[in-house]
Parts: sequence; C-alpha cells; structure tokens
Amino acid sequence: MPVDPHPFAGPLPEHPHLLRTLGWIALLGPAVFIAMLIVADVVVPDHDWIADTVSDLGAGRYEWIADVGIYAYSAALLACAVGAAHAHLGGRGWTFGIYGLILLGLIVFLIGARNEYGDGDSEGWEIHSYLVWVLGALFAAVPWAMSEGAGRIAPALKWSCRAVTVLWVPLAPPFFIFPTGWDGLYERMLGAITFVFVVSIGLALIGRARAIETRI
Repeated sequence: MPVDPHPFAGPLPEHPHLLRTLGWIALLGPAVFIAMLIVADVVVPDHDWIADTVSDLGAGRYEWIADVGIYAYSAALLACAVGAAHAHLGGRGWTFGIYGLILLGLIVFLIGARNEYGDGDSEGWEIHSYLVWVLGALFAAVPWAMSEGAGRIAPALKWSCRAVTVLWVPLAPPFFIFPTGWDGLYERMLGAITFVFVVSIGLALIGRARAIETRI
C-alpha cells in the first residue's frame, strides 16, 4: 500500500470543543467590558458617564478598571478571529473578516495599553486618534463581510451582522467629527452596536460546534 507523501494535504477536522470555548470567550468579552465600565463609572470620582468617554476612564489612579474591560473585549475579538479561521464558513468576505478581527483585537488592546489619552499627556507619539479611525473603518466593513458566513449557521446571524454595518456607517462618523456634551453616552451606544457583531460571531462559532457534534 503506497504511503501518502503529504498526509496533511487534505482538510483537517474541526474541533467543536475549541469552537465552543472561543465562542464563549467572544460572548463573555463584551459582558466583562460592560461590567467594568459600570464599576468604573461608580468608583472614579467626578466622572460623568454621559459627557466623559471611556478613554477618560483609562487614565489616572483607577485606570486598571477600564483597562480590564478593554483587554477582555480585545480577547473577545481575537477569539472570534481564531474561531473563524478554524471554522472557515466560506467566501472572501469571511477571510477578510478574519484579518479584520485580528486588527480590531490588536487595536483595542493598544488603546488600552497606550495610556496616552484622557490625562492631558501630550508627550510621545500620539496614536490614539489614528487607532480609533482605523477601528471605525473596520467596524463598518467587517460585520457585513462576515454576514454571509454567519448566515450559514443561522439566518438571524446574517441579518444581525448586516444591521451592525447599517447602523454603524451613519452613526459612527458624527462621534469622530463633532464632539458634544453627550460624548460618553454616544460612545457607549456605538460600543453596544459593535457588541452585537461580536456576540453574533460568538453564537456562530457555538452553533458550528453544535452542528459538528450532531454530525459525528
């Protein structure tokens, strides 16, 4: 019997336990972010959650509270990327979304790690605004690009991903261009929109894991 010279050339199996774990990380990331923001809103003195942004919570004595939430959200985005790569649901849009999720995860992590915002510090190279602009562009494109693949798991996930783009495209630019006394509340609303996308991908990964187990 001839020996296959390339035994791993064919498709490798997907692991449902891995997809389920990554899916739950995707679901828990936004939940931790929300919880830490609520704690920070209460603990940080003189903080106005309606007028002050999350960036304002990322500096000073209690910066670690907001940072924990930011890092949890970064982990959720990266979990989505890893899970989407492991269970590729087809199409160039899904592939584009994997790269986009990796970038989003890194950008969110850098926003938390670079404590150059919210404290009036102007020393060093200021990259916060550039990161936010790239983040805005990615959240406009990635959810729609991955919507078709997510829809293969459940039609509702396709439309929830597309709804994120439909809402994000008109609502995000005003926040970046026109600062107001409602910046904190408006930013939290935009964040909630992105959470819908991350939760949708997390549910898609969990749904894929369930489908694999049913087939086995």
